[in-house]
Amino acid sequence: MEVKALLNSRWWGNISSRYHCEFTTITCNEAGSVIGIDLSHDQFLRKKLDDLNWSSLPNLQCLVFRYSNLTGVIPDEIGTLSSLTYLDLSYNNLIGSFLPITLGNLTQLTHLDISGNYINGSIPTELETLKNLVVLDTSKNNLTGSIPSCIGQLTNLTSLHLYSNQLGGSIPLQIGSLMNLVEMNMGLNNLQGSIPPEIGNLAHLILLDLSHNLLTGQIPSSLGQLMNLNSLYLSANQIDGTIPPELGDLPRLGDLDLSSNQLSGYMPNFQITSAIQYLELSQNQLSGTLPKKLEQLGYLKHLGLSNNYLSGTIPTGLASLPRLVYLNLSHNDLSGEIPSGLHFSVWWRSVDLSHNALEGQIPRRSQDARPENKALMLNLLICLPPIAIFLALVVFMFFYWAKAKNNKSVQRVIKNGDMCSIWNYDGKIAYDDIIAATNDFDIRHCIGTGGYGSVYRAQLPNGKVFALKKLHRFEAEDPAFDKSFRNEVQMLTKVRHRNIVKLYGFCLHNRCMFLVYEYLERGSLFYALSIDAEAVKLEWTRRLNIAKETAHALSYMHHDCNPPIVHRDITSTNILLNSEFTAFVSDFGTARMFSECLFCAELAYTMVATEKCDVYSFGMVALETIMGRHPKELLSLLASTSAQNIMLNDVLDPRLLPPVDPLVAGNVVLVAALAFACLHSEPRSRPTMLHVSQKLLPHRNRRPLATLLHSISLCELRNQEMDFIQ
Repeated sequence: MEVKALLNSRWWGNISSRYHCEFTTITCNEAGSVIGIDLSHDQFLRKKLDDLNWSSLPNLQCLVFRYSNLTGVIPDEIGTLSSLTYLDLSYNNLIGSFLPITLGNLTQLTHLDISGNYINGSIPTELETLKNLVVLDTSKNNLTGSIPSCIGQLTNLTSLHLYSNQLGGSIPLQIGSLMNLVEMNMGLNNLQGSIPPEIGNLAHLILLDLSHNLLTGQIPSSLGQLMNLNSLYLSANQIDGTIPPELGDLPRLGDLDLSSNQLSGYMPNFQITSAIQYLELSQNQLSGTLPKKLEQLGYLKHLGLSNNYLSGTIPTGLASLPRLVYLNLSHNDLSGEIPSGLHFSVWWRSVDLSHNALEGQIPRRSQDARPENKALMLNLLICLPPIAIFLALVVFMFFYWAKAKNNKSVQRVIKNGDMCSIWNYDGKIAYDDIIAATNDFDIRHCIGTGGYGSVYRAQLPNGKVFALKKLHRFEAEDPAFDKSFRNEVQMLTKVRHRNIVKLYGFCLHNRCMFLVYEYLERGSLFYALSIDAEAVKLEWTRRLNIAKETAHALSYMHHDCNPPIVHRDITSTNILLNSEFTAFVSDFGTARMFSECLFCAELAYTMVATEKCDVYSFGMVALETIMGRHPKELLSLLASTSAQNIMLNDVLDPRLLPPVDPLVAGNVVLVAALAFACLHSEPRSRPTMLHVSQKLLPHRNRRPLATLLHSISLCELRNQEMDFIQ
């Protein structure tokens, strides 16, 4: 009966009773009865749940259709699966009501995920019968109505995600009965009323997100009892009153976002926990001077205080905060000099001090602060001239051919000695356009500052948005660099790959130099991993895609470009993300011209950068992507004998739940194994990026991981990395 039901669904093609249990997407018990179906990420065939006779699978315990191109409604027959414990129908095209009226029969269910669909209607009261439920995720649907009070009877819940729906009404007081709750996300709804003080009873709560609702009243002081709370998001509501001082007593509070409310109070009285990493209080009614304690927040990465009534000066100690990557103090009443010691290091990605009464200019990295390592200078002196000569020949040949073909794809304007050369741009642009687009490089348009210059967001007259990299003057004043700069960018503008940031061209004006790049909204991978609120958006599938896309770009540069391009500076700061979290390799042009770092051991000795250096750097970035932090300390630890029992699961980013999907878990292991292979101390033993790229291509016959993540050790991955790769 089971085989007939599977055969009639046509999901597995021609299936027989002799081997149906051997399918990687089907799990059977010892008696040969189907107990699990996992068709996650199988989007090659549009499916409907009605295609399968569910009553023929009485022993089914696990049903996973995540990203499976499901359409239609959830049939009533699902309710006949009385043994079902795990149901995941997330990220499909399902419509209709929440779940059938037979939902109450699934009393063994522990995991229910219908997120990312088009399901409407209200949350049914039959939910109260699911006493064993541990995870409930209905996010990203079209659910309406209120949250039923019976949800408080699901006392085994650890994860409750109802965000991004159209739920209204108030938050039920019974929510305070969910004593095992670890994560609660009800953001992006239409919830009204005040925040129930009973939430303060949830002693295990780590994440609380009630942002983007219509909540009113004050923040209950009982939230100060949540000693395990790591992330609190209450932004974009109508909350008033003052910020409870009890929040400053939360020892683990890393992310606090109270922006876009009606909060008032005297800022110097604001109590801040020393563990804070992400602090966003913009668009409120806070007044007074900036608290001195800000200078003591050594973990702080993001500070947003814009659009308030803050006064006084900027504390000079902000300059010494080692991890700060985002600072927005705009639209206040701040005055005085911008602290001269506020050097925006290479890690800074966004700073906005506009619309204040401040004086002075944004400090830039001075020439005296540049490293003077003789080996690095020798590297530049040896490598740059021959590269410049070679590239000059390539560029000359290109322009000779272009002239013969009367190629008009390059638009150029020469005006009073100024020149801008923009490739594939649908209009002409001159230096004046740049000045107008950035308001003469006003601080409001600066989105980052690094060792070689500052980055500005520029919207040109036709609406096109570019990222402009304005180089430091001490580079622009070198005549030899001027020539090599022109030659280099001419070649780099011909690089075309979907995962490489597009370089449109350059501008020269009175020995000022600008690189004109494609603008990407989400900034760098480093920034996304540094900020907890951004890191949780990088779920495992997105992180795996980032590793894959970076590998594809490097494979193109090494194996499809003639001559091959060696990046020399593959880091998480040079992997940029667009609004869809697609990865783009950036700065390979400036890395070739400004390289100041030794990225792999052999470069320190030979002074010659090869493709194998990029391979090593990719391994570092791949590990950083799945770990959520730089792997330097881990690699040092693995070199000692005391680290023999470190498991892969122990080093994965703790801000994400470990991957449950066996296929995703298997891909995490694959990325880790490839990363360790890329980090081999002997360059010749490292794989090529072409090999890595091919291994990361999707394979329909790739088997899901059968071994649990917590049973795979890092030493096993390092010692047997080629077995994983082969």
